Amino acid sequence: MKRGISVLLSVSVLAAAGYVTMSKWAIRHETLRFHDASRDNRLVEVDVAVRRDKEMQADAGMIKLPVAILNHGNTVKFTEYSFLANVFAARGYMVVSIQHDLPTDPPMVTKVGEIYVGRLPQIQRGVANIKFAVEEMRQVEPNADYGHLTIVGHSMGGDISMYFAKQYPDEVRKVVTLDNLRVPFITQGRFKILSFRSNDPQFKTDPGVLPSDDVCEKEGITVVKTDFQHNDMRDTGPEEAKVSIQAMLDKFLADSDSASDVSPVKTKSPLTDPGPVAPYAPVVKPAKPLTH
Repeated sequence: MKRGISVLLSVSVLAAAGYVTMSKWAIRHETLRFHDASRDNRLVEVDVAVRRDKEMQADAGMIKLPVAILNHGNTVKFTEYSFLANVFAARGYMVVSIQHDLPTDPPMVTKVGEIYVGRLPQIQRGVANIKFAVEEMRQVEPNADYGHLTIVGHSMGGDISMYFAKQYPDEVRKVVTLDNLRVPFITQGRFKILSFRSNDPQFKTDPGVLPSDDVCEKEGITVVKTDFQHNDMRDTGPEEAKVSIQAMLDKFLADSDSASDVSPVKTKSPLTDPGPVAPYAPVVKPAKPLTH
């Protein structure tokens, strides 16, 4: 496994350079503003990233674009994950990055003893944003596969992603998280899951979020333990972190996109020490407030 990761990282610089080059001419980004009348005309802003040639094929009715929904961390903007969006777009996905929180939203208050430390309302709001944005995107690009979404997210966005997959498993094809801390993984093996974990003393995963090694191996869950900090996993992070994540994500997509979309995923997945897992229990308030 260590050798495999080393080989992967050795080619990751070339892969990252390819995404940067492609993003300058082949990947189109556009920001769209939607308003949800059912929620007091709430603004739901999205950034759409798509390869120009794939978009033309979809517009001509030749293909249906696979769809990736990208969810940001708490207090982080929806435009701060282009290093992830470009990997998906380069592989032919239409990427929809959603702005979940607004300046007018009340501040998030953690509550010791409550499920997800009191963050359930924000997570549910994110799920509502995804459902609304998907329906709006059907009008913008009808030739896309909205019935088999790839849900991606960092930190709070990862929790939103996992919660969405739990609520709407029939609409999800893959889940990719970067250091989600609160919502336990789905372990029924209905779709592949890839998760990057940080090595950050200020951002600790709640007990019961990560499944055991045996469950991961059985159900197609790939857990990658990194030496990166929690906040390294976005555009402002160091190049080393972004390049290695891009390379491993690209390999995951190459492997999973070639697999059956219908059969449950039962493939063995490379694991990197997700650590001991206890039954879920509310965590005590951390010494320092978490911001993502």
